[in-house]
Amino acid sequence: MQAVLFVGHGSRVKAGSRQAADFIRKCMDEIDVPIREFCFLELAEPSIEEGMARCVEKGATRIAVLPLLLLTAGHAKKDIPAKLTEVRQYYPYITIDYGNPLGVHNAIIDILLERIHEQAPIADDASVLIVGRGSSDPGIKTDFTNIVRLLKERHPFHKVETAYLAAAEPRFEKGLEDMRTTDSSQIFVVPYLLFTGVLMKEMKKQIMEMNAGGESRFILCDSLGYHPNLKKVVLERVGETIQPTGDDTDGSLSING
Repeated sequence: MQAVLFVGHGSRVKAGSRQAADFIRKCMDEIDVPIREFCFLELAEPSIEEGMARCVEKGATRIAVLPLLLLTAGHAKKDIPAKLTEVRQYYPYITIDYGNPLGVHNAIIDILLERIHEQAPIADDASVLIVGRGSSDPGIKTDFTNIVRLLKERHPFHKVETAYLAAAEPRFEKGLEDMRTTDSSQIFVVPYLLFTGVLMKEMKKQIMEMNAGGESRFILCDSLGYHPNLKKVVLERVGETIQPTGDDTDGSLSING
């Protein structure tokens, strides 16, 4: 019997995990499979072990595991597969098909543009600073290069750059300073994040400092959030991961991508 198990990152901020769970439930409502469950990698419950157990208890013989992560980095490439490998020793007869994160997608570029338009009419010389969480995985920079390219294709911004909150360069503070040297009348700062939490508060504080003294070029946009477009991408990833063989199982763990 087919199951789908969503894996969110988890957050120390309870509201963050709650928002993720609410979003996953909305996605689950549109998936036509017998068993649908969700869990978190860390910092929230249920755990991956608990999520797998719930699927098996309901009769799952094949489980499509979907990482609810924006991009492919360490959590998606290493941490979740390692945990699945650890857990599946208890269920050697279960086949696990591990899918891809949301990834770079035009539907998410639409969200970026929407977040910018929400703040103000876009000036002809406007620039954009896209801010990611950051990772030591080099694939993250490749992904953001593609995100910048797609955004430029959609709107002729004067300049589009990226910065990171941790584990990659340039850091957010450096990104702000570099953008300050542009002659753009507007600099939209767009957080490439799902949840509006502690990181957003820190970004807001730094931008207020940049705008101190009468300058107001820096405009902080909302995070991506759990936008309806994300649900479309999630359902697309589910469709890619569920195998047409249905209940046929071989007790394996397969990784897409």
